[in-house]
Amino acid sequence: MHLSKSEILERANAITRNTLMETLEITMVDFGDDFVVGRMPVNNRVYQPDGVLHGGATVALAETTGSFAAELLLDTKAYFVRGIEISANHIKSVRSGYVYAKAKFVHKGKTTQLFEIKVTDDDENLISICKLTTISLPRK
Repeated sequence: MHLSKSEILERANAITRNTLMETLEITMVDFGDDFVVGRMPVNNRVYQPDGVLHGGATVALAETTGSFAAELLLDTKAYFVRGIEISANHIKSVRSGYVYAKAKFVHKGKTTQLFEIKVTDDDENLISICKLTTISLPRK
């Protein structure tokens, strides 16, 4: 069965019910052969006390997007994927609108994968750069 891009995105977003992704309103909005884009609104659910985007929420968006990229771009019939390390450098504050995380492979190994995830705002300003390492383990 061949699914369209919109059907794949719809299925990806449907499985986030009753999870952190639903709480933070994270959705997958685009993908291609070597990237995935996730989006999150910047509102009181993701603020620090001073009314700007919390770095932890940014990291949650980045890890969610990178994990979805691993699921979508790797052979998950034979393997399952888990995040094993994430780091982030926060560059700019955001108070409103949306932030977008674009995950791309840096290394696509059989066992470990490394993603660079750039988080930008509505005006494409760079907000954070994250690195996510995932591991592929055989399904039993």
